[in-house]
Amino acid sequence: MKNTKLALIYDFDKTLSPKDMQEFHYIRSLGYEDPSDFWSECGVFSQKHNCDSILSYMYLMVSKNPDLTRKQLIEEGKYIKLYKGVATWFDRINDYGKKHHVDVEHYVISSGITDIIKGTSIADQFKKIYACTYAYDDKGKVLWPSRVVNYTMKTQYLFRINKGVLEETNDEDLNSSTPESAKYIPLENMVYFGDGSTDVPSMKVVQQNGGMTIAVFGDVSKSNKAQQLYTDKRATFFAKADYSKGSRIEKIVQGIIDSLESKNRLENFR
Repeated sequence: MKNTKLALIYDFDKTLSPKDMQEFHYIRSLGYEDPSDFWSECGVFSQKHNCDSILSYMYLMVSKNPDLTRKQLIEEGKYIKLYKGVATWFDRINDYGKKHHVDVEHYVISSGITDIIKGTSIADQFKKIYACTYAYDDKGKVLWPSRVVNYTMKTQYLFRINKGVLEETNDEDLNSSTPESAKYIPLENMVYFGDGSTDVPSMKVVQQNGGMTIAVFGDVSKSNKAQQLYTDKRATFFAKADYSKGSRIEKIVQGIIDSLESKNRLENFR
């Protein structure tokens, strides 16, 4: 039986990791005792300049550290802590998929910084990381934001995965007409993991096209957002962000893989 493809697509901050990636080390390295003061300053900048909130934080990260380099951003990745079970999650799910004739691919679509994610211990598990990026000079020093990923822009990357047009600068193939039979991974074969309102547009696109969405929360005290996403029918499931063996999230994804295997088996009879 021919294998089918499944895309597991993750937001990063508060989905795979318990807080914003800049909060583990970078913001404190700028002299802030409380990271919320940095985010408040970003909010003030956004209001004053009518600026996109993501561009605001990218600007302040550099304005507070004019010598910021790509190497430094990658180094920041080593400070990031992950939710329980994430370190072994990918191999376990990949192995389960193979046993059930499903090839699992993992992607990140995040409003965080690409190079910080690339510095994490799990970076090599992703087929593609879509997140905010800077342009750098010949010495690796930050020049300017080269790509911004806010909550609405996240949806374009779903269609890149759908068509297999993974290179961000290839807009021509992305926008060209492609028969459903030629799509790399159907939207209905996608599972989107997110934690809050900024994930709603992506969740909506995936669900409206037959895919599944999982709203995650760090602990019970923070479960309201995930439950609300489920109540509002933005999320197909909600679960604690525990990716360990036997967890609710693992059982949900295994169930999705099982259903794809059954569907694939019936399609093969045709």
